[in-house]
Amino acid sequence: MNEVPRQERFESEVPAFPAGHPSVAFGRIGVLLLNLGTPDGTGYWPMRRYLKEFLSDDRVIEEPKWKWWPILNLIILTTRPARKGRDYATIWNNERNEGPLKTITRSQAEQLTLRLGNDPRIVVDWAMRYANPTTESRILALKEQGCDRILLVPLYPQYAAATTATACDQAFRALTKMRWQPAVRTLPSYHDHPAYIEALAQSMRAQLATLDFEPEKIIATFHGMPEKYFKAGDPYHCQCQKTSRLLREKLGVSEERWMTTFQSRFGNDPWLQPYTDMTIERLAKSGVKKIALVAPGFSADCLETLEELDRENRHIFETNGGEKFAYLRALNDSGEGMDAIEAVVRRELSGWI
Repeated sequence: MNEVPRQERFESEVPAFPAGHPSVAFGRIGVLLLNLGTPDGTGYWPMRRYLKEFLSDDRVIEEPKWKWWPILNLIILTTRPARKGRDYATIWNNERNEGPLKTITRSQAEQLTLRLGNDPRIVVDWAMRYANPTTESRILALKEQGCDRILLVPLYPQYAAATTATACDQAFRALTKMRWQPAVRTLPSYHDHPAYIEALAQSMRAQLATLDFEPEKIIATFHGMPEKYFKAGDPYHCQCQKTSRLLREKLGVSEERWMTTFQSRFGNDPWLQPYTDMTIERLAKSGVKKIALVAPGFSADCLETLEELDRENRHIFETNGGEKFAYLRALNDSGEGMDAIEAVVRRELSGWI
């Protein structure tokens, strides 16, 4: 969001500053939407910078530095940027020259601004954990606009150390550099919040009604993680399962017709199972002809949904005998999606507004 001009900033009605004291804006409340990130371009070097920052995060790759450094720098960062850049190019927003995750997150912030507009103290902004706009730059912008209280809103319905925690870590790093820190709250997971489940159900009903077929199987697919993270105490797997169950029950779909799977595995360690791609291949080979995929864990469509699910997994299904395939888009900046975001944000702003 654009910075508010100095003359428009909210200040105390009678600031008691001594002569010569610099003007200080205060008394506003910041709401900072946080998402994963997207490269600044699809070329080799923007992709390499993005992947290096992402895959150097200790929350994402929990391996000893001595073991991971040569793998990352000598293998992955020499081969993966070009390939992933081609994948990003298939979904790139050429009009804005940015990835769809950035386009959607910006729109979510703009729409939330309108929804919270009845309180002039509130300033909504957005940032990315990796690449731009950086979390630090937007926290500083909020502070400059007079926000002495900030709600951090990681847009991950299910908590994971590699997503929610690292987004908050990055915000806390920025705070360590500030002399006058704002008071900070962090939005907890909302995997079972009624407004979120209702938004998913409404979105799915509307999209299923537009299909020219009735899916034999509906797959709720979530981003995966190594099994060892789950065994170390990460609650992500359990929260995904609860979201899936609540959504199935809300829609009135039978257990036999509904499946929960995990996608986007990376490396050789076992990840959360069943794997989405292998499940889709098995279903197609077993004679299932019509399926629909939904990704409830993604607040916005991105590479993992638009390219991996809607392209790669569609190809897997169709080349193994499947005939009808649908990817049901994420909540994004839809009315239903914004209803859910507004509900959880208002809950966490209680006492401040």
